[in-house]
Amino acid sequence: MRRTHSFFSRSHLALFVAMLCFATSLRAQTVTPPPATPSATISASSNPLALLDDKSSQAENLLGLLKSGGVVMLPLVGLSVITVALILIYLIALRRGVVAGAHFMRTMETLLNKGDLMGALAIANRHRDTVAGILSRTLEFLASHPKASDEQVREIAQAEGSREAATLNQRVAWLADIATIAPMLGLLGTVFGMIHSFSIMANDVAASRPMLLAGGVAQALVATAAGLAVGIPAMAAYAFFRGKVQGMISEMEGATAILLTKLVIARKEDYRF
Repeated sequence: MRRTHSFFSRSHLALFVAMLCFATSLRAQTVTPPPATPSATISASSNPLALLDDKSSQAENLLGLLKSGGVVMLPLVGLSVITVALILIYLIALRRGVVAGAHFMRTMETLLNKGDLMGALAIANRHRDTVAGILSRTLEFLASHPKASDEQVREIAQAEGSREAATLNQRVAWLADIATIAPMLGLLGTVFGMIHSFSIMANDVAASRPMLLAGGVAQALVATAAGLAVGIPAMAAYAFFRGKVQGMISEMEGATAILLTKLVIARKEDYRF
């Protein structure tokens, strides 16, 4: 009887342990979610509607971030548009070929070598090159003052060249002005945001103070970042185009010197209008 009771006790214990293990594994399978298959993950990531929703949410966040910068964001957005427009215009307009084209230089040298000053004046008036404008005004002065000395003719040409150089420098200086004004506007927005934050700190409503204080600080930081984001590219573009303008001025001086020397030689050979 003792052996039979011991056998049943061991059998019951083994059965109880087996049932407990089965119940535990069943509960684990019920609670633990099945792992996502790679195909499901790929299909979710490649869903066009999900991507569109993500892009729209990013656009809304960007728009909200710009709005949080305050009133100074309006002139900063305008300055950014002007900066992009000026860069595109300068990329087209500020080229070496617009100073003294090869065709214009060959034609003018041929006419001056022949002593055809009237033809040179007509060709200079037709072209829009920078050197053409300088030579056109010089020839007009020489036509109205045929007894002017060579020094006076050179002074007229130098004065016109200085005016054209100043015009080129003034054009690219607009980018430098934007690069100066944009960070100042950002600083103004920072001051507005800090004033808003300190006014909230002086408020008696302590419950809403942290949220409103964070809004003022966010306005200050967004305005500062926007001013720098406009000013830094404008300054970089100004440095780039300033170098191009200096090269154009050097080319203009060289081409003007060549044509003016030929003009002086033509006068010595007693060519007249």
